Amino acid sequence: MPRFSVIVPAYKVQAYLSECLDSVLSQSYPDLELIAVDDCSPDACGAIIDEYAARDARVRPVHLAENQGLGRARNAGTAEATGDYLVFLDSDDTLAPDALRSIADRIKESGEPDVLVYDYARTYWDGRTVRNQLAGQLTEQGPAPFRLQDRPGLLRVLMVAWNKAYRREFVEEHGFAFPPGYYEDTPWTFPVLMAAESIATLDRVCVHYRQRRQGNILGTTSRRHFDLFEQYDRVFAYVAEHPELARWRPELFRRMIDHYATVFTKRDRLPRGSHGEFLRRARAHYRRYRVPGTRMRRRNILVRFGLHRTFRAFRLVSAARRRTFKAAVKLARAVRTGVLRLHYRIQLRLPVRADRAVFTSGAGRGHGGDPGALEEAFRRHVPHIRTAWIARAEHQHTVPPAPRRLRPGTAAYWTALARARYLVTDDVLDPGLRKRPGQILVQTRQGTPLGHMGLDLQERPAAARGTDFARLLRGVDQWDLVLSGNRHSTLIWERVLPGRYRTLEYGAPRNDVFQRSTSADVARLRETLGIPEGAVAILYAPAHRDYLRTQRPLLDLERILRRLGPRFVILARTHGGPLGAGGRIIDVGDHPSVQSLCLASDVLLTDYSSIMFDYANLDRPIVVHTGDWEAYRAARGTYFDLYAFPPGAVARSEDELIDIFATGHWRGSRSTQLRAAFRQRFCPYDDGRAAERVVRHVVLGGTGLPPVVPLEERKPVPSACAHSPLATVPQPSGSLPVTERH
Repeated sequence: MPRFSVIVPAYKVQAYLSECLDSVLSQSYPDLELIAVDDCSPDACGAIIDEYAARDARVRPVHLAENQGLGRARNAGTAEATGDYLVFLDSDDTLAPDALRSIADRIKESGEPDVLVYDYARTYWDGRTVRNQLAGQLTEQGPAPFRLQDRPGLLRVLMVAWNKAYRREFVEEHGFAFPPGYYEDTPWTFPVLMAAESIATLDRVCVHYRQRRQGNILGTTSRRHFDLFEQYDRVFAYVAEHPELARWRPELFRRMIDHYATVFTKRDRLPRGSHGEFLRRARAHYRRYRVPGTRMRRRNILVRFGLHRTFRAFRLVSAARRRTFKAAVKLARAVRTGVLRLHYRIQLRLPVRADRAVFTSGAGRGHGGDPGALEEAFRRHVPHIRTAWIARAEHQHTVPPAPRRLRPGTAAYWTALARARYLVTDDVLDPGLRKRPGQILVQTRQGTPLGHMGLDLQERPAAARGTDFARLLRGVDQWDLVLSGNRHSTLIWERVLPGRYRTLEYGAPRNDVFQRSTSADVARLRETLGIPEGAVAILYAPAHRDYLRTQRPLLDLERILRRLGPRFVILARTHGGPLGAGGRIIDVGDHPSVQSLCLASDVLLTDYSSIMFDYANLDRPIVVHTGDWEAYRAARGTYFDLYAFPPGAVARSEDELIDIFATGHWRGSRSTQLRAAFRQRFCPYDDGRAAERVVRHVVLGGTGLPPVVPLEERKPVPSACAHSPLATVPQPSGSLPVTERH
């Protein structure tokens, strides 16, 4: 008896069926049977199913003699199922990698519930992936299993059959089956959840719900949408047969009326001339199943009266109000823009304030990076200068209380740009900036470059993505000082971003925190991130792929952790949105401080990200995965060969990567030697006083400039925790003098 019976009905989906079946058969949890039901499909679906059955004994083909529809095709598959749990999957959707293993683990730890509800993500034809907006209802916090009355919010999650796993004996005991017609999931899902004695949730995306450009049944114009009324009749008939479920009538009533309003208001659902009939039938259901005292949404009140023409008039009035409001907003914005431009011109005529400094990072992101370190250094070494930080509204909470907070586009923002003597940024400050005589603009950049930058991107259209190089150089012409962490960066910046600025090879201020942090600081960071005591924390930080439309991890992180064992955890800082993995994969994609993540980890796993140059300052192991090195070089271009000069062990495939960690090569003597040479080349000035050197040069004219501490004399950075599995490795020797390039 298999653990799972995965039931896939197929009808006119030949273009998507193979991908669907592959997503099931390639699961890391192999204890399954795949029941593929050919619903008398006129295309090649039946032949595709037979081909898969011939190749894999787990595939059980079922061919129906005539087309019966999605619901009855599922029933035919259920009748053939022998697994402990039933999993339904539509034939144009796919299971996420390792979904069944996660489902099996959650079923086991929650005591074999009747129903397990898991999450899904909508995948669009243009590559976008959007997670379910009600994912918060699937939290795994609290007791499990539970009953529906403990978590009634589950009734608001999309009422479909394919986001749940069902204990087969529970389904057979209650005689649950899918009815014919459209919206067949409705009279299945509501009764199943209400009747279940035990329910559990899994906060993980297990299904990718394909949003097709055309061909979605529920998105077609048809009178079949009137089937919805019969489906809700079945739901309330089930409640009538089970008086103990009467408590759910108000919620079912709200859901029903909201569903009717949604179908009615969706364009191209109902045929022309049928809207009045639909609303009249909705009104009849309103009266039939209404529960006195039930609160309704405003738009659903019209369903109560069945006022089709009134509803249309209401929509026209609402549309007119929206158009009027948008026009008023547009006019108000134009007036505001004109007033702010006038305000900025006036401020440009007033004196520059020598005791003002303005900072920003990433065009309005939160406090951090090199500008953040310099802002703190300004307050520490030149406290007479008042600092201000520019951040967008959603990042204001990251700004410490000391600097003044500014939001882009406000009058205070333009005043600061016009009159502050010192302007510090790692990105474009503002396209409308007119730098005045007497102002000093410090450009910190965003790390040591590995991939091509600046004018070198003219030959790399995939990476340039429509960059306006003339505008870029106009911005460069406003720079006075550019920070550099090493000679490599200096030579590149001065060539690919040519200008009249002065380069300061003083190190990266953002890395000063590495030298100042204590073991207690690092232990606190690990505890905050939820890293288990004694675990080896791998910080996974891949680079952005210019040649890919969607940024998904190129590594199977769960497979890696399974192979490495329970001692390892992964801090995943990936592109492309939240992972929602949980367990030993800790999603740190939104963490505000990269340096904190570096300090909390034991080893860095990256590919081509500039984080490797910062992490090398910790003198902790670095492992580089180069599975798509040739593709990355072709799309982006690189300034040196990672194979010839790596910061540590290099893996060309996922299996090699697992072997590097499993055998201990990630922290072996060869890895230590490579890291020492890497630090010698790229970290000569990061001794913890880079920010002080910059401040003393910019504000104090270079007086009291602290010399660079040679690499061999620097104190070792505290290990990840007192009981860290890492031993302190020897510090490499050698140092380079501070230079200023004119």
